Amino acid sequence: MGEVVTTLGIIGVTQARPRHADELPILFLHGVGSDKSVWQPQIEEFGHRQHVIAADYPGYGESDFRPDATRDDYAAAMLALLDTLEIERAHICGLSLGGVIAIAMAAKAPDRIASLILADTFAVHPDGQAIHDRSITAAQEMGMAALAEARVDALLGKEPPPGLRDKVILTMAQIPLAAYRLGARAVWLADQRERAAAIFAPTLIVCGKEDAITPPALSDELAGLIPHARSAFISGAGHLANAERPAAFNRLLHEHLETVD
Repeated sequence: MGEVVTTLGIIGVTQARPRHADELPILFLHGVGSDKSVWQPQIEEFGHRQHVIAADYPGYGESDFRPDATRDDYAAAMLALLDTLEIERAHICGLSLGGVIAIAMAAKAPDRIASLILADTFAVHPDGQAIHDRSITAAQEMGMAALAEARVDALLGKEPPPGLRDKVILTMAQIPLAAYRLGARAVWLADQRERAAAIFAPTLIVCGKEDAITPPALSDELAGLIPHARSAFISGAGHLANAERPAAFNRLLHEHLETVD
């Protein structure tokens, strides 16, 4: 784990960097109610074969807060992180808000995107404004710890792995309210249909079949927007597909990387 200076301040990162690795790096981007720790199953799986990075957005985890940061500011921060790490091109894997940021990165710097893996996300959410308003009101009235307790079961499928429910609650409870407010605005109010349609990087779209937050229909819609995108759905997984069913998620990611590398 380390801290990397970027143009937007200190960005907290977790990295695995093999001594000899020919494959391009992977940057993992977390959701609005999470932080970089959600990607531990993927860091452990892929970190021995290529440089992998999981990063916190400004205000999350170990990253410095930036007042009024937008989704495009988050994207700029992640591109600046790649600059600091001297990474010219990378695979970008984002879940939920992370997928929204990945699409924004592809719009801002398409030549730096080797491929995209967009998990449990969307171009535009039909209930985005209502979800945003409910989330912010609840966070302000209840506090993040109580919100995490109230929201966790909606995030997960029917049979999450042992310990994951408690981990999700703990992680979400530690997010500062100000950072959560900016993250919620960045994800739920996004409309990136034009950006998605302009993506030319190889793209894998993944969604948990039990995802009630960003249901499979939104992945189907996203796949219809992105030229030549491929879709896959994971049985038994809710909104946090990579953590709920890591073996299935990792297998899909392996297959995708083998196809595009």
